[in-house]
Amino acid sequence: MLHAKNSYAVASGISHMIHVADQLIQAGYRVRGTSRDTTKTAWITEMFDKRYGEGKFEAVVVKDMAESGAFDEACKGVSGVAHVASVLTFDSDPNKVIPTVVNGAVNAATSAAKQTSVKRFVYTSSSTAITAPRPNVEITISTENWNNEDVKAAWEPPPFEAKGAWSPYGASKTQAEQEMWKFVKEHEPGFVLNAVLPNTNMGEILSDKRPASSGGWVRSVYNRNLNAVKDVPPQWMVNVKDTARLHVAALLDPEVENERILAFAHPYNWNDVLAVLRKIHPDKNFPTDVEDEPRRFKQVG
Repeated sequence: MLHAKNSYAVASGISHMIHVADQLIQAGYRVRGTSRDTTKTAWITEMFDKRYGEGKFEAVVVKDMAESGAFDEACKGVSGVAHVASVLTFDSDPNKVIPTVVNGAVNAATSAAKQTSVKRFVYTSSSTAITAPRPNVEITISTENWNNEDVKAAWEPPPFEAKGAWSPYGASKTQAEQEMWKFVKEHEPGFVLNAVLPNTNMGEILSDKRPASSGGWVRSVYNRNLNAVKDVPPQWMVNVKDTARLHVAALLDPEVENERILAFAHPYNWNDVLAVLRKIHPDKNFPTDVEDEPRRFKQVG
């Protein structure tokens, strides 16, 4: 195994739900986390200082990851980089999503490649880099698949609003991950690249100040707000801690090299989530099931 003890690792997009920084600290790393503003870094630093003591986490502000050299300072002297940062606005305009995600990933890789100390780089991709959600359609996916469907749909001429927000998001993850593999092939950096491709992350939210991302969907259902998830199709879920642990493995396990690591645990729809919530909270009045809600029929090969 590669060793994490007291070495530094970068975790970009530190305010996202994924517990990458938390699991990296538990694995022995000292973590340098990036965020766009000091408001977020202040409470995140306080949270980790209380959990693990001072010196385990430090914050670096990266105001615009799409700017060249944005991660140069953050990557100095680190042994590994987990690039989690993305654009989660779900804007229907691809120009407001895809270029930033692609350039941010390439910039992080470029900064990492400047440091001879960096031996591993993990890109947080997505199941949507493989396929778009396709309810009630039986498909088999593998690491050989790419979501070219969303790339094509996202870049169709306007009006963008008519296409919805899923295509630009899926296209951003697809094109960014493709650019990462292209970067490694063309530049032959001193690090090994792995990608983690989770489907819907559910589970513990580390702080009530932390944006919940997909974890907030479950919270919305708990609060009887099914409208918040009416446009979220059935997918597969994975525990957010397991997604983070896969990032740690991708940084530390010498047998994991040049891999697309799929993170799919169990298929779900919102009626399944309601059933679990009713079991946990039998005295709470939850909404009735969604009538004829579809399912995600997908085999992971």
